[in-house]
Amino acid sequence: MAEPWRDRARRAVEWNWRLRSAGDPRPHYVVCGKDALAYYVARAMLESDLPVGGARVTVVVPERYRSNGPDVAALRGVRVVRSDRLDVATFEAAGLVGAAGLALLHQDDVGNLHAALCAQAVDQRVRQVLRMFNGTLADGVRKLLKAPVEVLSDAEMAAPAFVAAALGEVDPSSFQHRDKTLRVARRADVRPQDVVCALAHLTEAQGVELLPAEQAGADLVLAEATGQPPGTEVAARRLVRARRRRRPVAVLVRAVRGFATRKIGIAVMLVLALIAVLGALISRAEDVSPLEALYLTLVTTLSGADPDTAKPADAQIMQVVLNLAGLALIPLITAVVVDGIVNARLALHTGRLLPARAGHVVVIGLGNVGTRVMAQLREYDVEVVAIDKDPEPRGAALARQLEVPLVVGDAALPETLVAASVGDCQALVVASTDDVANLEAALAARDLRSDLRVVLRFFDGDFAERVEETFALGVSRSVSYLAAPAFIGALTERAVITTIPVDRHALPVAEVPVAAGSELDGRPLDVVNRDGQVRLIARTPAGGGRTIWWKDLDPRQVIFAGDRLTVVARRRGLDWLTRQCAPPVPGRTLTPPGHVGSVPRPVPAAPGAARSLPVPAEHDSAVGPSDQEVAASAPGAAHPVSPSRSSAVGAVPPAQVGGADLWSGPSTDDARTRDEPDPHATRSG
Repeated sequence: MAEPWRDRARRAVEWNWRLRSAGDPRPHYVVCGKDALAYYVARAMLESDLPVGGARVTVVVPERYRSNGPDVAALRGVRVVRSDRLDVATFEAAGLVGAAGLALLHQDDVGNLHAALCAQAVDQRVRQVLRMFNGTLADGVRKLLKAPVEVLSDAEMAAPAFVAAALGEVDPSSFQHRDKTLRVARRADVRPQDVVCALAHLTEAQGVELLPAEQAGADLVLAEATGQPPGTEVAARRLVRARRRRRPVAVLVRAVRGFATRKIGIAVMLVLALIAVLGALISRAEDVSPLEALYLTLVTTLSGADPDTAKPADAQIMQVVLNLAGLALIPLITAVVVDGIVNARLALHTGRLLPARAGHVVVIGLGNVGTRVMAQLREYDVEVVAIDKDPEPRGAALARQLEVPLVVGDAALPETLVAASVGDCQALVVASTDDVANLEAALAARDLRSDLRVVLRFFDGDFAERVEETFALGVSRSVSYLAAPAFIGALTERAVITTIPVDRHALPVAEVPVAAGSELDGRPLDVVNRDGQVRLIARTPAGGGRTIWWKDLDPRQVIFAGDRLTVVARRRGLDWLTRQCAPPVPGRTLTPPGHVGSVPRPVPAAPGAARSLPVPAEHDSAVGPSDQEVAASAPGAAHPVSPSRSSAVGAVPPAQVGGADLWSGPSTDDARTRDEPDPHATRSG
């Protein structure tokens, strides 16, 4: 439904108040989309702690639409422009001229391309981030557009998490940076000297602890790849080796059952039974061997016999009955052949005539995500069976190319699941775009097999939480939440190398340049690491020198302008680091030493002595009260933020020595730099 005029008026007043139209220094971003990905990107931009105090966000949504998850237009603090077409007039109304970035996040490759060309006509210098599934079209877009552009695929980024969950392993994330290849693994699967940093500590009591202070106790680590295959590939190989042999008798019976209709089958069986009985009687009446009796029966049935009046009456009666049975058998055989050919072609087309399988993976929904999951499983040589309501879904051509059987039907129906041998499969991946249909399919599959591993895709976070409380279905993933950090990094021109999904969270790996005059310029390296937020893994000196990796990093080394810091961080931790590495904002000065809230710059300490690294606090940021309310009300916030404490927002965090904070006072920055748990990706035991 269209937004009521009162809500529009309220948004206009709030937007005008927030912008303070006379020279607002905050960067302006335009987000075009209506699903969960657009919601996460817009919310992250609103809550980002940029050097100038946040960002202005304009969201372009269709005039009438129904959100299948969190509503991006309901975000507090965004300007909403409603238009069914992304054309020049729409972008002009959204204020695209002079904007810092444009995100085109609709699930329509051609529509996003047309919108990008229209945006280029409005402003050729605006940075564009496009969401596309077709890789060939994405390469053409990069060459076609004159404006700076980044083309990303959320399905490609999220598919490894679904594959890993289906195989019962950690996400096989691996990436190459500079001269090394790094991968995510369990600590027990890698050598101690190859561990780069601890990613998470998994406990049943406390859940997931990201970037823990205790490095040795972490279950999940980032390690250097030394030629060993990732855990997912090892699990796939084990699955292929343990694949049970197909049962030929069951396959034959199933093929015969699906070859003809039930009525024709019953008629054929009755005629054959009658012929068998008469053949046995002939064998006894004429005193011949069983083989001779079989010969006489078949010849009499199929071709008839010469009349012989000298035969006994009972033999003549059996001969007549056999001739009549033969007359009935021939058309029945013809009907069986015709009906079988028709049924076989229909069954092969719809995927119902499939041999019995065991140890395979069933993928429901061959959309963007399901197609990527199917392709990656086949790369590991894992047997896959696909289910979709549409006879020609997006991934049908690739399924035929990879020789993946496609069962056409409703996945919530038991006969569809039985046709795909769900009862004997390794895992079920439900990746369609309908939350209700996904839940129905998962419940129907659990009825067939109670211990089946199910990987669910959900959009609605509240729905996912209630499903987790009520049903123990397995693992649920949110594609949008997993891919959002990469889109945010591309939009803000952060060098996000990759995104590491860990349970319900996402850890971006980024390379952040240090600007001259920034807060980190001239500071030691140990101020970068923050337990639970940021972990430094490499430093590239200014001038393009050799990258110094974690093994050779000395916390006493001084950071210089032009250095590039490679970190694994949570989203809010990356916001903090970006703010600390950014150049000073014109017109904003730090509080002189001696004033309340200020701490002097660090002084060189003697080698081996404990160093105190106090940090200066910044002045009031440009974040308005509504921004503070959003940050304080977010799940995971440690302290409520009041207007009287707004000066602490954006303050430099306390330095840490030996894992303890030197400044133990309450910090609003802690409340703003905590990641919020993903409400759309839940995990049940």
